[in-house]
Amino acid sequence: MIQSLKKIFQLALLLIFSTPLLAQDFYSTQKREQWLKIAEENQPKLIETIKHPVSLTNIIADPIAFQGYKANPNGKPEVLYTASLKKQSGTVLDFGEHLTGYFTFSLQTLKSTADAPVRLKFTFGEVPSEVAVPFDPYNGGLSRAWLQDEIVTVTEFPATITIPRRLAFRYVKVEVLGSSPYFDFALTDCFVKATTSVSTTPSPLASTTSELIAKVDKIGLNTLKECMQTVYEDGPKRDRRLWIGDLFLESQANIYSFKQHSLTKRCLYLLAGLAQEDGFLYCNVFETPKPHAQVGSPFLFDYSLLYNVALKDYLVATNDKQTANDLWPVAKRQMDNISKYLDVNGVFNAAQAAKDGWWLFVDWNEKLDRQAALQGIMIYSMKETLSLAKLLGKEKEVNQLPGLISKMSSGAKSQLFDKKLGLFTSGASRQVSYASQSWLILAGVVKDKEAQKVMKALQQYKDAVKPGAPYMYHFYVQALIDCGLTQDAKSIVENYWGGMVKKGADTFWEVYDPTNEQLSPYGFYPMNSYCHAWSCTSVYFIRKYPNIFQKE
Repeated sequence: MIQSLKKIFQLALLLIFSTPLLAQDFYSTQKREQWLKIAEENQPKLIETIKHPVSLTNIIADPIAFQGYKANPNGKPEVLYTASLKKQSGTVLDFGEHLTGYFTFSLQTLKSTADAPVRLKFTFGEVPSEVAVPFDPYNGGLSRAWLQDEIVTVTEFPATITIPRRLAFRYVKVEVLGSSPYFDFALTDCFVKATTSVSTTPSPLASTTSELIAKVDKIGLNTLKECMQTVYEDGPKRDRRLWIGDLFLESQANIYSFKQHSLTKRCLYLLAGLAQEDGFLYCNVFETPKPHAQVGSPFLFDYSLLYNVALKDYLVATNDKQTANDLWPVAKRQMDNISKYLDVNGVFNAAQAAKDGWWLFVDWNEKLDRQAALQGIMIYSMKETLSLAKLLGKEKEVNQLPGLISKMSSGAKSQLFDKKLGLFTSGASRQVSYASQSWLILAGVVKDKEAQKVMKALQQYKDAVKPGAPYMYHFYVQALIDCGLTQDAKSIVENYWGGMVKKGADTFWEVYDPTNEQLSPYGFYPMNSYCHAWSCTSVYFIRKYPNIFQKE
Protein backbone atom coordinates (compact mmCIF):
# COMPACT_ATOMS: atom_id res chain seq x y z
CA MET A 1 0.00 0.00 0.00
CA ILE A 2 2.78 2.39 0.98
CA GLN A 3 4.72 1.54 -2.17
CA SER A 4 1.64 2.19 -4.30
CA LEU A 5 1.09 5.58 -2.69
CA LYS A 6 4.75 6.45 -3.23
CA LYS A 7 4.48 5.60 -6.95
CA ILE A 8 1.31 7.68 -7.28
CA PHE A 9 3.05 10.63 -5.58
CA GLN A 10 6.08 10.29 -7.85
CA LEU A 11 3.87 10.18 -10.94
CA ALA A 12 2.00 13.27 -9.75
CA LEU A 13 5.25 15.19 -9.27
CA LEU A 14 6.45 14.08 -12.70
CA LEU A 15 3.20 15.28 -14.27
CA ILE A 16 3.36 18.64 -12.51
CA PHE A 17 6.94 19.42 -13.48
CA SER A 18 6.76 18.06 -17.02
CA THR A 19 3.57 19.92 -17.98
CA PRO A 20 4.29 23.43 -19.31
CA LEU A 21 2.58 26.17 -17.35
CA LEU A 22 -0.04 28.08 -19.24
CA ALA A 23 0.86 31.73 -19.74
CA GLN A 24 -1.22 33.89 -17.46
CA ASP A 25 -2.74 37.05 -18.93
CA PHE A 26 -1.59 40.17 -17.07
CA TYR A 27 -5.05 41.67 -17.61
CA SER A 28 -8.16 39.56 -17.18
CA THR A 29 -10.30 38.54 -20.14
CA GLN A 30 -13.17 40.42 -18.55
CA LYS A 31 -11.10 43.61 -18.32
CA ARG A 32 -9.98 43.34 -21.94
CA GLU A 33 -13.54 42.79 -23.13
CA GLN A 34 -14.65 45.83 -21.17
CA TRP A 35 -11.90 47.99 -22.71
CA LEU A 36 -12.73 46.86 -26.23
CA LYS A 37 -16.42 47.52 -25.59
CA ILE A 38 -15.63 51.11 -24.56
CA ALA A 39 -13.44 51.49 -27.64
CA GLU A 40 -16.33 50.33 -29.82
CA GLU A 41 -18.73 52.74 -28.10
CA ASN A 42 -16.39 55.61 -28.98
CA GLN A 43 -16.06 54.73 -32.65
CA PRO A 44 -16.91 57.91 -34.57
CA LYS A 45 -19.32 58.08 -37.46
CA LEU A 46 -17.47 58.88 -40.67
CA ILE A 47 -18.52 61.99 -42.51
CA GLU A 48 -18.82 61.35 -46.25
CA THR A 49 -18.41 64.05 -48.90
CA ILE A 50 -18.69 63.63 -52.66
CA LYS A 51 -15.72 65.15 -54.50
CA HIS A 52 -15.27 65.48 -58.27
CA PRO A 53 -12.07 66.17 -60.23
CA VAL A 54 -11.38 69.84 -60.84
CA SER A 55 -9.16 69.55 -63.92
CA LEU A 56 -7.21 67.41 -66.31
CA THR A 57 -3.47 67.68 -65.88
CA ASN A 58 -0.20 66.75 -67.52
CA ILE A 59 2.48 65.27 -65.28
CA ILE A 60 5.78 66.49 -66.70
CA ALA A 61 9.42 66.05 -65.78
CA ASP A 62 10.84 69.12 -64.09
CA PRO A 63 14.20 69.03 -62.30
CA ILE A 64 13.15 71.89 -60.02
CA ALA A 65 9.85 70.31 -58.92
CA PHE A 66 9.51 67.93 -55.95
CA GLN A 67 10.97 64.55 -56.92
CA GLY A 68 11.40 65.83 -60.48
CA TYR A 69 7.73 65.94 -61.53
CA LYS A 70 5.03 68.59 -61.55
CA ALA A 71 1.37 68.76 -62.55
CA ASN A 72 0.31 71.23 -65.23
CA PRO A 73 -3.47 71.77 -65.61
CA ASN A 74 -4.56 71.33 -69.23
CA GLY A 75 -8.35 71.38 -69.37
CA LYS A 76 -11.63 70.67 -67.68
CA PRO A 77 -12.78 67.11 -66.86
CA GLU A 78 -15.75 67.58 -69.17
CA VAL A 79 -13.32 67.32 -72.10
CA LEU A 80 -12.58 63.74 -71.07
CA TYR A 81 -16.24 62.90 -70.55
CA THR A 82 -17.36 63.75 -74.08
CA ALA A 83 -14.81 61.90 -76.18
CA SER A 84 -13.40 58.40 -76.69
CA LEU A 85 -11.46 57.16 -73.68
CA LYS A 86 -9.40 54.95 -76.00
CA LYS A 87 -8.03 58.09 -77.63
CA GLN A 88 -7.32 59.68 -74.25
CA SER A 89 -5.68 56.73 -72.52
CA GLY A 90 -3.10 57.93 -69.99
CA THR A 91 -5.09 61.03 -69.01
CA VAL A 92 -4.53 62.25 -65.46
CA LEU A 93 -7.36 63.74 -63.42
CA ASP A 94 -6.62 66.20 -60.61
CA PHE A 95 -9.03 66.39 -57.68
CA GLY A 96 -7.37 69.56 -56.42
CA GLU A 97 -6.78 68.28 -52.90
CA HIS A 98 -5.74 65.16 -51.01
CA LEU A 99 -8.72 62.85 -50.46
CA THR A 100 -9.27 59.58 -48.61
CA GLY A 101 -12.18 57.45 -49.73
CA TYR A 102 -13.83 55.36 -52.41
CA PHE A 103 -13.49 56.00 -56.16
CA THR A 104 -16.47 55.53 -58.50
CA PHE A 105 -16.48 55.84 -62.29
CA SER A 106 -19.10 55.51 -65.04
CA LEU A 107 -18.71 54.29 -68.62
CA GLN A 108 -21.03 54.86 -71.57
CA THR A 109 -21.13 53.43 -75.12
CA LEU A 110 -20.11 55.80 -77.91
CA LYS A 111 -20.13 53.43 -80.91
CA SER A 112 -21.24 49.91 -81.75
CA THR A 113 -21.82 47.14 -79.19
CA ALA A 114 -19.46 45.87 -76.49
CA ASP A 115 -18.41 42.55 -78.06
CA ALA A 116 -15.48 42.01 -75.68
CA PRO A 117 -14.52 43.07 -72.16
CA VAL A 118 -12.84 46.42 -71.58
CA ARG A 119 -9.86 46.44 -69.28
CA LEU A 120 -8.82 49.68 -67.53
CA LYS A 121 -5.98 50.57 -65.24
CA PHE A 122 -6.28 53.31 -62.61
CA THR A 123 -3.15 54.63 -60.87
CA PHE A 124 -3.70 56.85 -57.86
CA GLY A 125 -1.10 59.25 -56.49
CA GLU A 126 -0.79 61.53 -53.50
CA VAL A 127 1.98 63.42 -55.31
CA PRO A 128 2.72 63.78 -59.06
CA SER A 129 5.61 61.30 -59.09
CA GLU A 130 3.33 58.45 -58.06
CA VAL A 131 1.45 58.55 -61.35
CA ALA A 132 4.61 59.20 -63.39
CA VAL A 133 7.15 56.70 -62.06
CA PRO A 134 6.66 53.06 -63.20
CA PHE A 135 5.94 50.75 -60.27
CA ASP A 136 7.52 47.73 -61.95
CA PRO A 137 9.94 46.08 -61.76
CA TYR A 138 9.43 46.52 -58.02
CA ASN A 139 12.29 45.96 -55.60
CA GLY A 140 10.98 47.76 -52.52
CA GLY A 141 11.01 46.44 -48.97
CA LEU A 142 7.23 46.41 -48.39
CA SER A 143 4.44 44.60 -50.19
CA ARG A 144 3.95 45.72 -53.80
CA ALA A 145 0.20 45.60 -53.08
CA TRP A 146 0.40 48.86 -51.09
CA LEU A 147 1.00 50.75 -54.33
CA GLN A 148 -2.26 52.20 -55.56
CA ASP A 149 -2.87 50.81 -59.03
CA GLU A 150 -6.05 48.92 -59.80
CA ILE A 151 -7.00 46.94 -62.94
CA VAL A 152 -10.73 46.75 -63.60
CA THR A 153 -12.39 44.57 -66.24
CA VAL A 154 -15.79 45.75 -67.46
CA THR A 155 -18.04 43.33 -69.33
CA GLU A 156 -21.32 45.24 -69.63
CA PHE A 157 -22.20 48.76 -70.78
CA PRO A 158 -23.30 51.21 -69.52
CA ALA A 159 -21.54 50.65 -66.19
CA THR A 160 -20.99 52.41 -62.90
CA ILE A 161 -18.30 50.78 -60.76
CA THR A 162 -16.88 51.57 -57.35
CA ILE A 163 -13.38 50.25 -56.64
CA PRO A 164 -13.76 48.35 -53.33
CA ARG A 165 -10.36 49.34 -51.96
CA ARG A 166 -10.23 52.59 -50.02
CA LEU A 167 -7.71 54.94 -51.60
CA ALA A 168 -5.79 58.07 -50.65
CA PHE A 169 -4.80 60.39 -53.48
CA ARG A 170 -5.08 63.68 -55.36
CA TYR A 171 -4.24 62.45 -58.87
CA VAL A 172 -5.61 59.49 -60.85
CA LYS A 173 -4.27 58.24 -64.19
CA VAL A 174 -6.70 56.35 -66.42
CA GLU A 175 -5.32 53.90 -68.99
CA VAL A 176 -7.07 51.58 -71.45
CA LEU A 177 -5.29 48.21 -71.42
CA GLY A 178 -7.62 46.36 -73.73
CA SER A 179 -10.86 46.71 -75.72
CA SER A 180 -12.54 45.60 -78.94
CA PRO A 181 -11.38 47.48 -82.08
CA TYR A 182 -15.03 47.71 -83.16
CA PHE A 183 -16.34 49.27 -79.97
CA ASP A 184 -15.82 52.72 -78.50
CA PHE A 185 -16.78 54.18 -75.15
CA ALA A 186 -16.33 57.19 -72.87
CA LEU A 187 -15.69 57.83 -69.21
CA THR A 188 -18.75 59.94 -68.39
CA ASP A 189 -18.26 60.61 -64.70
CA CYS A 190 -16.02 59.89 -61.73
CA PHE A 191 -16.01 60.97 -58.11
CA VAL A 192 -14.69 60.11 -54.67
CA LYS A 193 -16.78 59.52 -51.59
CA ALA A 194 -14.26 61.11 -49.22
CA THR A 195 -14.28 60.12 -45.55
CA THR A 196 -13.03 61.58 -42.26
CA SER A 197 -14.27 61.59 -38.70
CA VAL A 198 -13.54 65.32 -38.31
CA SER A 199 -16.75 67.26 -37.67
CA THR A 200 -15.47 70.47 -36.08
CA THR A 201 -13.71 73.59 -37.32
CA PRO A 202 -10.66 74.86 -35.42
CA SER A 203 -10.52 78.47 -34.28
CA PRO A 204 -8.86 80.92 -36.72
CA LEU A 205 -5.26 81.99 -36.26
CA ALA A 206 -4.38 85.51 -35.16
CA SER A 207 -4.41 88.17 -37.87
CA THR A 208 -0.71 88.72 -37.19
CA THR A 209 0.19 85.21 -38.44
CA SER A 210 2.50 85.18 -41.46
CA GLU A 211 1.26 83.81 -44.77
CA LEU A 212 3.74 80.93 -44.64
CA ILE A 213 2.81 79.86 -41.11
CA ALA A 214 -0.89 80.08 -42.03
CA LYS A 215 -0.25 77.72 -44.97
CA VAL A 216 1.73 75.35 -42.76
CA ASP A 217 -1.18 75.30 -40.29
CA LYS A 218 -3.76 74.70 -43.04
CA ILE A 219 -1.83 71.80 -44.55
CA GLY A 220 -1.15 70.37 -41.09
CA LEU A 221 -4.88 70.45 -40.34
CA ASN A 222 -5.63 68.69 -43.62
CA THR A 223 -3.02 66.05 -42.81
CA LEU A 224 -4.61 65.44 -39.42
CA LYS A 225 -8.14 65.43 -40.89
CA GLU A 226 -7.22 62.79 -43.48
CA CYS A 227 -5.63 60.58 -40.81
CA MET A 228 -8.58 60.91 -38.41
CA GLN A 229 -10.74 58.05 -39.62
CA THR A 230 -12.22 55.56 -37.12
CA VAL A 231 -8.82 55.57 -35.39
CA TYR A 232 -5.84 57.88 -35.65
CA GLU A 233 -4.31 56.24 -38.72
CA ASP A 234 -0.61 56.63 -39.34
CA GLY A 235 -1.28 57.11 -43.06
CA PRO A 236 -4.50 56.69 -45.03
CA LYS A 237 -2.56 55.19 -47.97
CA ARG A 238 -0.19 53.03 -45.90
CA ASP A 239 -0.14 51.50 -43.24
CA ARG A 240 -3.76 52.41 -42.42
CA ARG A 241 -3.57 51.32 -38.78
CA LEU A 242 -3.11 52.71 -35.27
CA TRP A 243 0.48 53.11 -34.08
CA ILE A 244 1.26 54.43 -30.60
CA GLY A 245 3.80 56.99 -31.80
CA ASP A 246 1.35 58.49 -34.28
CA LEU A 247 -1.45 58.43 -31.70
CA PHE A 248 0.75 60.42 -29.33
CA LEU A 249 1.44 63.19 -31.84
CA GLU A 250 -2.01 63.21 -33.47
CA SER A 251 -3.72 63.49 -30.10
CA GLN A 252 -1.49 66.45 -29.20
CA ALA A 253 -2.40 68.22 -32.43
CA ASN A 254 -6.08 67.36 -31.94
CA ILE A 255 -6.08 68.92 -28.46
CA TYR A 256 -5.19 72.28 -30.01
CA SER A 257 -7.34 72.01 -33.14
CA PHE A 258 -10.37 69.76 -33.69
CA LYS A 259 -10.73 68.79 -29.99
CA GLN A 260 -12.42 65.48 -30.81
CA HIS A 261 -11.20 63.73 -27.68
CA SER A 262 -13.48 60.69 -28.01
CA LEU A 263 -11.23 59.45 -30.84
CA THR A 264 -8.22 59.61 -28.52
CA LYS A 265 -10.22 57.73 -25.88
CA ARG A 266 -11.13 55.04 -28.42
CA CYS A 267 -7.50 54.57 -29.45
CA LEU A 268 -6.21 54.36 -25.87
CA TYR A 269 -8.77 51.66 -25.05
CA LEU A 270 -8.08 49.71 -28.25
CA LEU A 271 -4.37 49.53 -27.50
CA ALA A 272 -5.06 48.47 -23.91
CA GLY A 273 -7.56 45.79 -24.87
CA LEU A 274 -5.15 44.30 -27.41
CA ALA A 275 -1.99 44.42 -25.28
CA GLN A 276 0.41 41.48 -25.08
CA GLU A 277 -0.36 38.79 -22.52
CA ASP A 278 2.52 40.08 -20.39
CA GLY A 279 0.79 43.47 -20.17
CA PHE A 280 3.17 45.37 -22.42
CA LEU A 281 1.73 47.09 -25.47
CA TYR A 282 1.91 46.09 -29.08
CA CYS A 283 3.22 49.00 -31.13
CA ASN A 284 0.29 48.90 -33.57
CA VAL A 285 -3.20 47.45 -33.93
CA PHE A 286 -5.82 46.89 -36.66
CA GLU A 287 -9.57 47.48 -36.49
CA THR A 288 -10.91 44.98 -39.00
CA PRO A 289 -12.29 42.41 -39.52
CA LYS A 290 -12.26 42.64 -35.76
CA PRO A 291 -9.79 44.49 -33.53
CA HIS A 292 -6.44 42.70 -33.38
CA ALA A 293 -2.77 43.49 -32.84
CA GLN A 294 0.11 42.78 -35.18
CA VAL A 295 1.07 39.66 -33.27
CA GLY A 296 4.64 38.61 -33.89
CA SER A 297 5.93 42.13 -34.45
CA PRO A 298 8.95 43.15 -32.34
CA PHE A 299 8.29 44.91 -29.04
CA LEU A 300 8.77 48.63 -29.75
CA PHE A 301 10.09 49.95 -26.45
CA ASP A 302 9.91 53.72 -26.95
CA TYR A 303 6.35 53.61 -28.29
CA SER A 304 5.17 51.66 -25.24
CA LEU A 305 6.49 54.45 -23.02
CA LEU A 306 4.79 57.21 -25.02
CA TYR A 307 1.38 55.61 -24.41
CA ASN A 308 1.62 56.92 -20.85
CA VAL A 309 2.27 60.46 -22.05
CA ALA A 310 -0.73 60.31 -24.39
CA LEU A 311 -2.93 59.11 -21.51
CA LYS A 312 -1.71 61.93 -19.25
CA ASP A 313 -2.27 64.52 -21.98
CA TYR A 314 -5.78 63.16 -22.53
CA LEU A 315 -6.57 63.48 -18.82
CA VAL A 316 -5.31 67.07 -18.67
CA ALA A 317 -7.30 68.00 -21.78
CA THR A 318 -10.57 66.35 -20.73
CA ASN A 319 -10.48 65.81 -16.95
CA ASP A 320 -11.83 62.33 -17.72
CA LYS A 321 -10.54 60.63 -14.57
CA GLN A 322 -12.68 57.56 -15.12
CA THR A 323 -10.78 56.69 -18.30
CA ALA A 324 -7.41 57.55 -16.77
CA ASN A 325 -8.12 55.40 -13.69
CA ASP A 326 -9.42 52.58 -15.86
CA LEU A 327 -6.25 52.53 -17.99
CA TRP A 328 -3.84 53.28 -15.14
CA PRO A 329 -2.84 49.58 -14.78
CA VAL A 330 -1.66 49.66 -18.42
CA ALA A 331 0.40 52.81 -17.89
CA LYS A 332 1.84 51.44 -14.66
CA ARG A 333 2.82 48.18 -16.37
CA GLN A 334 4.81 50.01 -19.10
CA MET A 335 7.17 51.26 -16.39
CA ASP A 336 8.23 47.73 -15.45
CA ASN A 337 10.74 47.51 -18.31
CA ILE A 338 12.65 50.66 -17.32
CA SER A 339 15.30 49.02 -15.13
CA LYS A 340 15.74 45.86 -17.24
CA TYR A 341 18.77 47.02 -19.22
CA LEU A 342 20.36 49.61 -16.92
CA ASP A 343 24.00 49.37 -15.88
CA VAL A 344 25.33 50.29 -12.44
CA ASN A 345 25.44 53.96 -13.47
CA GLY A 346 21.81 53.98 -14.57
CA VAL A 347 22.67 54.07 -18.28
CA PHE A 348 20.54 52.14 -20.76
CA ASN A 349 22.23 49.28 -22.61
CA ALA A 350 20.57 49.75 -25.98
CA ALA A 351 22.83 47.24 -27.73
CA GLN A 352 21.74 44.42 -25.44
CA ALA A 353 18.05 45.39 -25.64
CA ALA A 354 18.22 45.32 -29.44
CA LYS A 355 20.10 42.02 -29.36
CA ASP A 356 17.34 40.54 -27.23
CA GLY A 357 14.74 41.49 -29.82
CA TRP A 358 13.46 44.88 -28.72
CA TRP A 359 12.75 47.37 -31.50
CA LEU A 360 14.30 50.73 -30.62
CA PHE A 361 12.85 53.15 -33.14
CA VAL A 362 13.36 56.83 -32.16
CA ASP A 363 13.60 57.98 -35.80
CA TRP A 364 13.78 56.76 -39.41
CA ASN A 365 17.56 56.97 -39.64
CA GLU A 366 19.85 53.99 -40.15
CA LYS A 367 22.87 55.98 -38.98
CA LEU A 368 21.39 56.87 -35.60
CA ASP A 369 22.77 55.36 -32.42
CA ARG A 370 19.73 55.20 -30.17
CA GLN A 371 21.19 54.76 -26.68
CA ALA A 372 21.19 58.37 -25.48
CA ALA A 373 17.84 59.20 -27.07
CA LEU A 374 16.27 56.19 -25.35
CA GLN A 375 17.84 57.33 -22.08
CA GLY A 376 15.97 60.60 -22.53
CA ILE A 377 12.69 58.98 -23.58
CA MET A 378 12.78 56.75 -20.51
CA ILE A 379 13.36 59.65 -18.12
CA TYR A 380 10.75 61.78 -19.88
CA SER A 381 8.12 59.04 -19.79
CA MET A 382 8.80 58.34 -16.10
CA LYS A 383 8.29 62.00 -15.25
CA GLU A 384 5.07 62.13 -17.27
CA THR A 385 3.85 58.88 -15.66
CA LEU A 386 4.63 60.31 -12.23
CA SER A 387 2.58 63.41 -13.14
CA LEU A 388 -0.27 61.13 -14.21
CA ALA A 389 -0.02 59.21 -10.94
CA LYS A 390 -0.20 62.45 -8.92
CA LEU A 391 -3.30 63.57 -10.82
CA LEU A 392 -4.91 60.24 -9.89
CA GLY A 393 -3.57 60.04 -6.33
CA LYS A 394 -1.54 56.92 -7.15
CA GLU A 395 2.04 58.06 -6.47
CA LYS A 396 2.63 55.17 -4.03
CA GLU A 397 2.02 52.67 -6.82
CA VAL A 398 5.05 53.97 -8.74
CA ASN A 399 7.28 54.90 -5.83
CA GLN A 400 10.27 53.45 -7.68
CA LEU A 401 10.16 56.21 -10.31
CA PRO A 402 11.72 59.16 -8.43
CA GLY A 403 14.81 57.11 -7.64
CA LEU A 404 15.11 55.84 -11.20
CA ILE A 405 14.66 59.35 -12.60
CA SER A 406 17.44 60.64 -10.36
CA LYS A 407 19.79 57.73 -11.11
CA MET A 408 19.27 57.83 -14.87
CA SER A 409 19.57 61.62 -15.03
CA SER A 410 22.85 61.48 -13.12
CA GLY A 411 24.04 58.63 -15.32
CA ALA A 412 23.26 60.60 -18.46
CA LYS A 413 25.29 63.57 -17.25
CA SER A 414 28.24 61.58 -15.92
CA GLN A 415 28.49 58.91 -18.64
CA LEU A 416 27.00 60.40 -21.81
CA PHE A 417 27.91 64.08 -21.64
CA ASP A 418 31.18 65.09 -23.31
CA LYS A 419 32.36 68.21 -21.48
CA LYS A 420 34.88 69.06 -24.17
CA LEU A 421 32.21 69.07 -26.89
CA GLY A 422 29.46 70.37 -24.65
CA LEU A 423 27.22 67.67 -26.12
CA PHE A 424 25.69 64.33 -25.20
CA THR A 425 27.14 61.32 -26.99
CA SER A 426 25.63 57.93 -27.68
CA GLY A 427 26.91 54.38 -27.93
CA ALA A 428 30.38 52.98 -28.30
CA SER A 429 31.14 55.36 -31.16
CA ARG A 430 30.23 58.37 -28.97
CA GLN A 431 27.92 59.59 -31.71
CA VAL A 432 26.47 63.12 -31.58
CA SER A 433 22.91 63.45 -32.86
CA TYR A 434 19.92 65.76 -32.81
CA ALA A 435 17.87 62.92 -31.31
CA SER A 436 20.19 62.52 -28.32
CA GLN A 437 20.33 66.22 -27.44
CA SER A 438 16.60 66.74 -28.00
CA TRP A 439 15.39 63.87 -25.86
CA LEU A 440 17.78 64.52 -22.98
CA ILE A 441 16.64 68.15 -22.95
CA LEU A 442 12.98 67.09 -23.07
CA ALA A 443 13.77 64.81 -20.15
CA GLY A 444 15.13 67.77 -18.18
CA VAL A 445 18.61 66.30 -17.75
CA VAL A 446 19.88 69.78 -18.65
CA LYS A 447 17.71 72.90 -18.51
CA ASP A 448 17.54 76.58 -19.37
CA LYS A 449 20.94 78.17 -20.12
CA GLU A 450 22.75 74.84 -19.91
CA ALA A 451 20.32 73.32 -22.39
CA GLN A 452 20.68 76.34 -24.67
CA LYS A 453 24.44 75.84 -24.70
CA VAL A 454 23.93 72.22 -25.75
CA MET A 455 21.61 73.20 -28.60
CA LYS A 456 23.90 75.94 -29.83
CA ALA A 457 26.87 73.55 -29.74
CA LEU A 458 24.77 71.03 -31.69
CA GLN A 459 24.02 73.59 -34.40
CA GLN A 460 27.76 74.15 -34.83
CA TYR A 461 28.68 70.47 -34.85
CA LYS A 462 28.92 69.58 -38.54
CA ASP A 463 28.97 65.80 -38.10
CA ALA A 464 25.85 65.58 -35.94
CA VAL A 465 23.32 63.02 -37.18
CA LYS A 466 20.23 64.99 -38.20
CA PRO A 467 16.58 63.92 -37.93
CA GLY A 468 15.44 61.58 -40.67
CA ALA A 469 11.72 62.39 -40.66
CA PRO A 470 9.12 64.88 -39.36
CA TYR A 471 8.65 62.60 -36.33
CA MET A 472 12.07 63.45 -34.91
CA TYR A 473 11.87 67.06 -36.09
CA HIS A 474 8.83 67.40 -33.81
CA PHE A 475 10.87 66.55 -30.73
CA TYR A 476 13.73 68.78 -31.84
CA VAL A 477 11.36 71.75 -32.15
CA GLN A 478 9.84 70.97 -28.75
CA ALA A 479 13.31 70.80 -27.18
CA LEU A 480 14.19 74.20 -28.66
CA ILE A 481 11.01 75.68 -27.18
CA ASP A 482 11.60 74.03 -23.80
CA CYS A 483 15.05 75.56 -23.47
CA GLY A 484 13.94 79.01 -24.62
CA LEU A 485 15.33 79.08 -28.17
CA THR A 486 11.93 80.01 -29.54
CA GLN A 487 13.08 81.83 -32.67
CA ASP A 488 15.16 78.79 -33.64
CA ALA A 489 12.05 76.66 -33.18
CA LYS A 490 10.01 78.97 -35.40
CA SER A 491 12.72 78.88 -38.08
CA ILE A 492 12.64 75.07 -38.14
CA VAL A 493 8.87 75.05 -38.65
CA GLU A 494 9.18 77.69 -41.39
CA ASN A 495 12.08 75.97 -43.15
CA TYR A 496 11.20 72.29 -42.69
CA TRP A 497 7.40 72.16 -42.83
CA GLY A 498 7.43 75.36 -44.87
CA GLY A 499 9.85 73.65 -47.25
CA MET A 500 7.22 70.98 -47.95
CA VAL A 501 4.66 73.74 -48.54
CA LYS A 502 6.92 75.43 -51.07
CA LYS A 503 7.37 72.11 -52.87
CA GLY A 504 3.63 71.76 -53.37
CA ALA A 505 2.51 69.63 -50.42
CA ASP A 506 -1.26 69.20 -49.94
CA THR A 507 -0.56 67.14 -46.83
CA PHE A 508 2.69 66.61 -44.97
CA TRP A 509 4.91 63.65 -45.76
CA GLU A 510 6.12 60.63 -43.82
CA VAL A 511 9.74 61.22 -44.81
CA TYR A 512 11.26 64.50 -45.92
CA ASP A 513 14.93 65.26 -46.37
CA PRO A 514 15.47 68.60 -48.16
CA THR A 515 18.75 67.24 -49.56
CA ASN A 516 17.32 63.93 -50.82
CA GLU A 517 13.72 64.06 -52.06
CA GLN A 518 13.76 60.39 -53.07
CA LEU A 519 14.73 59.12 -49.62
CA SER A 520 12.64 56.13 -48.57
CA PRO A 521 12.93 53.66 -45.69
CA TYR A 522 11.36 51.12 -48.05
CA GLY A 523 13.75 51.28 -51.01
CA PHE A 524 11.20 52.87 -53.38
CA TYR A 525 9.99 56.42 -52.82
CA PRO A 526 6.44 56.04 -54.30
CA MET A 527 5.89 53.63 -51.40
CA ASN A 528 6.28 56.52 -48.93
CA SER A 529 3.16 57.88 -47.29
CA TYR A 530 2.63 61.48 -48.43
CA CYS A 531 -0.11 62.12 -45.88
CA HIS A 532 1.30 60.95 -42.60
CA ALA A 533 0.09 61.41 -39.05
CA TRP A 534 3.38 62.19 -37.37
CA SER A 535 3.90 65.07 -39.80
CA CYS A 536 0.79 67.02 -38.73
CA THR A 537 2.29 68.49 -35.57
CA SER A 538 3.09 71.91 -36.96
CA VAL A 539 -0.58 72.48 -35.97
CA TYR A 540 0.29 71.70 -32.35
CA PHE A 541 3.16 74.18 -32.23
CA ILE A 542 1.40 76.99 -34.08
CA ARG A 543 -1.70 76.79 -31.90
CA LYS A 544 -0.16 75.93 -28.52
CA TYR A 545 2.47 78.67 -28.74
CA PRO A 546 0.74 81.62 -30.47
CA ASN A 547 3.26 84.11 -29.08
CA ILE A 548 5.99 82.30 -31.00
CA PHE A 549 4.26 81.29 -34.22
CA GLN A 550 1.34 83.67 -34.75
CA LYS A 551 3.35 86.88 -34.81
CA GLU A 552 5.42 88.26 -37.67
